[in-house]
Amino acid sequence: MLLVCSSRCGGRLFRALFAEVEIDASGGFQEYHVAQPGYVCLNCGAPAVDLAEVPGALAADAEADATPQVSDVLCPVCETMVQLDSGMECPNCGSPLEAV
Repeated sequence: MLLVCSSRCGGRLFRALFAEVEIDASGGFQEYHVAQPGYVCLNCGAPAVDLAEVPGALAADAEADATPQVSDVLCPVCETMVQLDSGMECPNCGSPLEAV
């Protein structure tokens, strides 16, 4: 985890907004669990960003972009159901098709 303030104030203390803390019967800290990522800078109150998550998010975006989007469309000319990739033509009549 590498938290930084989104307003770049230089704050080094952050609060986890959605953390679950487990304590024992006497109130002593036992364990914590971050239920949902969300942090705030305690210096200025701005949202904080976890820079350690950036490489994973970029890889997920690249994988989503690399996966071809295929959809079924009806050709407007010959009314044939066609599985459409990007920039395809109808295999029956040759008319250009667009995904909507």
